[in-house]
Amino acid sequence: MTANSRTVPADVARTRAAYDENAIRYAEFAEGHLAAQPFDRAMLGTFAELVRADGRVADLGCGEGRMTAHLSGLGLDIFGIDLSPRLLELARAQYPALDFGEGSLEQLDIGDAALAGILVWYSTIHLPPERMPAVLAEFHRVLESGGHALLAFQATTAREVEPFDHKVITAYRWSPDRLATLAEQAGFTPLARMVREPDPGERGRQAYLLLVKDR
Repeated sequence: MTANSRTVPADVARTRAAYDENAIRYAEFAEGHLAAQPFDRAMLGTFAELVRADGRVADLGCGEGRMTAHLSGLGLDIFGIDLSPRLLELARAQYPALDFGEGSLEQLDIGDAALAGILVWYSTIHLPPERMPAVLAEFHRVLESGGHALLAFQATTAREVEPFDHKVITAYRWSPDRLATLAEQAGFTPLARMVREPDPGERGRQAYLLLVKDR
């Protein structure tokens, strides 16, 4: 079932349209980016080590598929889900051996406790903050007991959450502590959190939050 076959909030439709319109530009921007990001690779490697032998993994908000492909290369049985049909076209063309499907973070067409892990790589940044608890609950639902989730997002220290003018469409920076608290309320235990300073070309700190579903 695709995201288009369900009723979705208007902001979700706007986000899908914005990424469809900017798909080529986004893919060009992201090309080769991971090779220059040792912290990203370290967190992805830790996540892969934790879930590699346990079962299927979903890359939620997979975009053009580069993180799905990277984690597949680290030995994970992984598939990708994204809102944008255009980005999914690019993912399927570049990584034809991998499975990609259309879907929404808020309405995952995945069974209860079906996954060993989920990657949420800058995928919640366009989500209105008031809907974050429900999305974290959805992540909790699809993970098996002891399953892991890795979230990456732009960080703020000024407030719990703040909007900013993302190049594609409005997005939100989160306090890692606030997001960790919401995750705990959803039934997760935070295992690690890291904040790094911005690289040239980035407009703020970047954060990573590694969670485990309580047994």
